[in-house]
Amino acid sequence: MIIRLNDMVFYGYHGVNDEERKLGQRFIVNLEMQTHPETDSVIKRLEDTVDYTKVYAEIREIMESRQFLLLENCANIVADKLLTDFPLIWKLKLCIQKPSVPIQGILKSVEVEVQRTRE
Repeated sequence: MIIRLNDMVFYGYHGVNDEERKLGQRFIVNLEMQTHPETDSVIKRLEDTVDYTKVYAEIREIMESRQFLLLENCANIVADKLLTDFPLIWKLKLCIQKPSVPIQGILKSVEVEVQRTRE
C-alpha cells in the first residue's frame, strides 16, 4: 500500500545563512510511505496501517521546533525518526522543498530527496 502526504507546509528556521535561521521561511514537505506487500491484504483497522495523522505531527514537530543548517540533515533526521517510530513503514521517500532560496538567480525552489527501505 502506498500512502502519500502531499504538500505539507511548515514554517521553519533552517539554512546556512544567519538571516534564514533568524527570519525563517516556508518549507514544503512531500512524503510517500509504503507498507509491506505481504501485510497489505490484512489492513482492516487503523492499527493495521500507518496512522498518517501521527506521521504528520512528527514531521511538523521536527520541521518547526528544530533548526538545521542543511536540508539534507533535516531530511535524514525526519526519515530516520519515521522509520524508528512507525514500524509498519517498509519504504519511504521524503522530499523537502525550500521555495525561497538565497541564490542570485531565478529558480522556483531547491529540493532534497531521501529514500529509505527498512532492512
